[in-house]
Amino acid sequence: MNLKQLEAFVEVAEGGSFSKAAKNLYLTQPTISAHISALEKELEVRLFVRNTKEVSLSAEGQTLYRYASQMVDLEKRIEEEFGERRKMGRQCITIAASTIPSQYLLPKILARFNEKYPGEQLKIMESDSANVVNQVVEHMVDIGFTGTVLEKKHCKYFPFYKDELVIITPNTEVYRKRAETPDDISWILDEPVIMREEGSGTRKEAEKQLKAAGIRGEQLNVIASIENQETIKKSVCSGMGVSLLSKLAAADKIADGNVLAFHIPGADDGRDINVVYNKNHQLSLSAEHFLKIVQEVYPYEKHKK
Repeated sequence: MNLKQLEAFVEVAEGGSFSKAAKNLYLTQPTISAHISALEKELEVRLFVRNTKEVSLSAEGQTLYRYASQMVDLEKRIEEEFGERRKMGRQCITIAASTIPSQYLLPKILARFNEKYPGEQLKIMESDSANVVNQVVEHMVDIGFTGTVLEKKHCKYFPFYKDELVIITPNTEVYRKRAETPDDISWILDEPVIMREEGSGTRKEAEKQLKAAGIRGEQLNVIASIENQETIKKSVCSGMGVSLLSKLAAADKIADGNVLAFHIPGADDGRDINVVYNKNHQLSLSAEHFLKIVQEVYPYEKHKK
């Protein structure tokens, strides 16, 4: 017994005719008859009462019709549901990205992807790095973008951009003097520090790079933890304190001279911005195309410092 046989049975039952059923299903009348015969043979009953003028259901046929009509209806609903999804433009690619890739790298990738694959559906969510990775692990998104590698089961990372973290300060005489000895950043221990929020890849990487320079996170005088980078930059410009930010994020304030940027000694390799996906999750063809666009827009070797 299969759905094609049941579909033929329902059409004959509802139309009262083998020829009508054949026409509606775009089949030949012998094919319809073969489907009905196969069902009758398998169930060992007569499903129809036939006479010269019409075909009507037998008692056993009425019993089968109650179930078969529900199954055929369900099949149609499944086809309609997935047909609508196809018409809406293939499978939606879900992406979670931490702040730096979301605001400074993704826009160029999205523009190229839309140019090459118009009509594809994309859903972008911004979060901190820890949450991005968790969403990848839990199959909540197809692809993640993060500035920190968190060792989680089934996660596959590949770097696509080399970023740099810098200490940003107000552009005042005090800090311009300190810029004359760029290898000494011990002065940061005496400064009020504005950090990104807990869970942020930028904060995690900043603490790691400062540690390599001989400064532990707990030694810092952290006066505020702020999620929004624009708020952090404006706070530094206003003299509230100093901060550690991605050079990508601080580029505008560095360029217009509102802040100074200090390299962190021992951090010559910078940090990788990564794509992450779940190795146990089969990516759609659309998602695979998206990953190729990432590599086209940002060839990793080109962006190494």
